[in-house]
Amino acid sequence: MSTEEAGKSSGHAGSAGNEQAETPLAPFHIRVVQTFFSPGAMAEGVAKHPAWVAALLTGMALVVASLALIPPEIWESFTREQMLARGQEVPPGFEAGIALIRISSVVFGAVGYAIFTFLLAGLATLVFAFLLGDEGRYRQYLAIMAHAWLIPALVGLLLTPLRISGEDPQLTLNLGSFLFFLQDGYLARVAKMLDLSQLWAWLVVAQGAHAIHPRRSFGSAAAVLLAIFLVIAMLFGLIPGS
Repeated sequence: MSTEEAGKSSGHAGSAGNEQAETPLAPFHIRVVQTFFSPGAMAEGVAKHPAWVAALLTGMALVVASLALIPPEIWESFTREQMLARGQEVPPGFEAGIALIRISSVVFGAVGYAIFTFLLAGLATLVFAFLLGDEGRYRQYLAIMAHAWLIPALVGLLLTPLRISGEDPQLTLNLGSFLFFLQDGYLARVAKMLDLSQLWAWLVVAQGAHAIHPRRSFGSAAAVLLAIFLVIAMLFGLIPGS
């Protein structure tokens, strides 16, 4: 092969590589479907094009919808039970403040969801990029986290009928639902914190960590993130009444 032909061949290879690297990001609605059914494809695209705003806003909207659909009387009975369980007296005119409690729960639920997403992305960046020396930036982990956390946000909305029938706005599909034989105490609280939809989301984040740093296998990333998930549950389990 002549030098000129080699140069052309090299040029074509470089162009093909550039085209592959510059592949446009899939539309958001497709990324949402991929998050649930093809997380590897979503992670590959988002790792190269770390878009996170639409995913975060959608997750917040799902949280708002799931909380706003809870009827006021459910909030009233739930809040009353929580106060009595803590040994607090129900003040006169308590019913009049239910609307404010409901609005506050919706607002703080959405804001808390966003803050939680930012913090978890920072934690993933700290662990993988700084402690383990992987290749990755905060924006990449934030984009992966924002997409992955659509899973618990949507599952929460789907659980709304059960929350209404059970009169529990905080009902989740957690490990404690299956370990019903556990007595009230620390282990029961930890099991309750192990939300299965969040477990699914952490596995999607592990797929994202692998896409960001291909030399790290999905298995090792999943092991690290599930350990973090367990530690977080154990810490929150220390809080009585959690």
